[in-house]
Amino acid sequence: MEAPPTAPPPPTAPVPLGALLPDRELGLRHLAGPAEADVHGVHASEMADPSPYLLGGELLLTAGAGLGTDPDGYVARLAEAGVAALGFGVAPVHERVPAGLAEACAHHGLPLLEVPPGTPFSAVARTVWRLMAGARTRELRRVTEAQQSLAAAAARPDPVPAVLSRLAASLGGHVTLRPDDRSAGSPPPAEAAAALRALLARVGRAGGPATATDQAGGWHLTAHALGGPAPAAEAAAEVAADAAPESVSEPRAEAVRALGTATPARAPGDHTIASVAAVLLTLLTAHRAASGPEAATLTRLLLDGDPAAALSPGPWHVVHARGAGDPQALAAALGTVLVDPRGDPVRLLTEREPGARPGWRLGVSAPAAPGGLPAADAQARRALERAEAARTPLARHAAPGFSGLVGEAEARAHAAALLAPLSPVLRETLRGWLAHHGGWDRTAAALGVHRNTVRQRVARCAELLGRDLDDPDTRMELWFALRWEEPAPGPPGPGG
Repeated sequence: MEAPPTAPPPPTAPVPLGALLPDRELGLRHLAGPAEADVHGVHASEMADPSPYLLGGELLLTAGAGLGTDPDGYVARLAEAGVAALGFGVAPVHERVPAGLAEACAHHGLPLLEVPPGTPFSAVARTVWRLMAGARTRELRRVTEAQQSLAAAAARPDPVPAVLSRLAASLGGHVTLRPDDRSAGSPPPAEAAAALRALLARVGRAGGPATATDQAGGWHLTAHALGGPAPAAEAAAEVAADAAPESVSEPRAEAVRALGTATPARAPGDHTIASVAAVLLTLLTAHRAASGPEAATLTRLLLDGDPAAALSPGPWHVVHARGAGDPQALAAALGTVLVDPRGDPVRLLTEREPGARPGWRLGVSAPAAPGGLPAADAQARRALERAEAARTPLARHAAPGFSGLVGEAEARAHAAALLAPLSPVLRETLRGWLAHHGGWDRTAAALGVHRNTVRQRVARCAELLGRDLDDPDTRMELWFALRWEEPAPGPPGPGG
């Protein structure tokens, strides 16, 4: 069983080009090329070839200073770079949009807009950003409402069909659950239905992806593996009951439980909504469904999206694991059902102090309250990297700061080798000089010696180490090395 992570916000929806044209304050006028396009950003440039600086999807604004005598080549480069539309500012460079530019945009299928003299480019950009922010707010609201309605459907007496029906309504398309052959929503065309069956057969298998996407017949398709294979008896019954020709050739493929979606259009938040439904269906169709406090925790997390409200105060440990064993068995050994087995690495959340487990390498975070779980997740990832590098079965989060990134034994060994040429007096002088940021007078006062003595000793350190002590990287390395040594007794101060 897996605990659903807090879903990331959906990506920002693009702004339809047609939403800018009715704005009277901008006064934009469509001159050539398609009248519709998806605008993902705004960029202004007077370069003859701005394409190396573009990501694609931009409304490119220009006054034509870099247009030159080859407008067709200019437009061809923009079209190849994926520019959504070209906005041409009339005046001060050109009194009107060049006819050759309009012809080139029509030829290459690039929308061309005229920006009147009284409209600053910044006003166009602000309008686009405002429309994008509004679209993002609406999409976040849609995702939140869908997430809550899915969790409510999961609490109904017959939860699986209720979740499928709610998911189909939220996506505005068709959903299916294999091998159960339960579905909801309007069925897609035959071409899309066949492609969805093939996509469902790919996910969840050994070495295969946990999720997959495709397009067919103008429909957008996704498949999500639901935690593992269906029970053997249910898979056998499914094969026997299904007399369709395609089931004869792929009975084993349908033994893996998976969720498929098919939609005629795709919104930025659809993946988030489908992922929440996949987690719920994994819980509802698992061999041992969550119950009691576990079910309450997962339901609160889905409804509220707040780990601090859903979980007990803890402290909690995040564990990242890689190995050849069964993730569910590992979760049981660590005393938890909160496991995400589909990623690499496997991630777990437990209130117990984790210990090494045969067949696994583990990275363990520091104890954390629910609100600190994102930071603990990063700690566990780094700890697993250290465990794999050192070939040890378990590594725990080290102390914060750069000094905690290296094990104590390795740090002391490196310090001893680096500082070996220096006598205790030279080491103490170097420590004081670094601590006072290279200040001769302050170092001399702290050590109780003359400033010329400090200069001579530091010069001798540079000579013996073969390092440039003015280099900040060298100073940093020497400072950390000296930190791993017990400070030698300094010379007595004045009167000491």
